[in-house]
Amino acid sequence: MVTDIWPVLIQFIFGAGFAALILILAHIIKPKLKKPSESHPETFECGIPFSGDARGMFNIQFYIVAMLFILFDIEAVFLYPWAVTFLKYKEIGAAGFILIEMFVFLIILLIGYFYIIKKGALDWEDPE
Repeated sequence: MVTDIWPVLIQFIFGAGFAALILILAHIIKPKLKKPSESHPETFECGIPFSGDARGMFNIQFYIVAMLFILFDIEAVFLYPWAVTFLKYKEIGAAGFILIEMFVFLIILLIGYFYIIKKGALDWEDPE
């Protein structure tokens, strides 16, 4: 049981180490300004000068598409552990149940996908 935690612990250490390395490298190689000049009086992002209010209205479509992407992405992540488990069940000859279970999962996923298409959640047309 204790040996089962090592892969998770190693992955966590590598993830935290990579994040720390990137932050340290960004701090080292960033341009060093002694004092802000007249050409940099305000925030500047992606080469586009600042304009308007940061609290402006956004189309709800952006948020819906983002949530749907995360939803389907997370559901796709469940396929990898299932495939590993399926191979174990296949070795002992009991793969039928787990295969039916995945088909039910994918059917529910497809029903949800067709539902959001029917509701027009992925249409970029203005509803007005």
